[in-house]
Amino acid sequence: MKVGRPKKAAPSARQLFGTKLRRYREDAGLTQEALGLKVQISKSHLSRIENAEYMPPPELPKALDDYFQTGGIFAELYEVCVLEVYPNQFRRSLELESRALVIKQYCGQLIPGLLQTEAYARALFDEFNPYLSPEEIDEYASGRMARQARLRGKDAPDCSFIVDEAALMRRVGGPDVWREQLVRLAEETETKGRIVQILPLAAGCHGLMGGSLVLMALEEGVWTAYEESISTGTVLEEYRAVLRREQAYGRLMARAWSPARTAEHIRSLIEEHAT
Repeated sequence: MKVGRPKKAAPSARQLFGTKLRRYREDAGLTQEALGLKVQISKSHLSRIENAEYMPPPELPKALDDYFQTGGIFAELYEVCVLEVYPNQFRRSLELESRALVIKQYCGQLIPGLLQTEAYARALFDEFNPYLSPEEIDEYASGRMARQARLRGKDAPDCSFIVDEAALMRRVGGPDVWREQLVRLAEETETKGRIVQILPLAAGCHGLMGGSLVLMALEEGVWTAYEESISTGTVLEEYRAVLRREQAYGRLMARAWSPARTAEHIRSLIEEHAT
């Protein structure tokens, strides 16, 4: 029987990011402290990133590409780093989201991830799994904030969000966290390229109750759907299955409040929350 040496595991994207960062820094003759001053990050964080112990913050890849003139190498590696944060069953949907030209999402119990504040996201991660370490929560929160960065870029997708009124009644993370989230949501209703609508409880029963749905249009003109429950997610690509979800989403849009009324309602909650 032949016994061979075990194959080494392929390096993760985070390890590659850290290795390239160290190489470019050393080639430039910079200490961690000196580079940190140029790209606005602490020496300790830079050290942890180089050792693949810490998820790079969303703004760092562009800062590194600009400083080292690397043509987007760090930005490309970072996109893979973000995917690695999530379990395998969620990575396909995130890869599709990163390419989508149009995103339509319905959320029944939570504020959509693309609209969450970091504090709200952290509160959710802590509640979903109280055994997560602070470092793991940092990692997940950084990954979620990285997903949102594309909404502020030149290639931002057109987005439509329908949020169930129930999600606005669930005060996540304490008074300050919840108020900050409401302010963010109100701002999003008035942002070019995004539509936010509340589905009132008075709308009653509907076809998307019990979960969340994301519809995504890609460059090839292909639509996909992604359904998610508490701990599982399913990507749907078969035409009829996606069409049924798109029709259900269209019915919800017709029953949801207008963006103007949605903004008015959220602002009233903010005022009520301040008292």
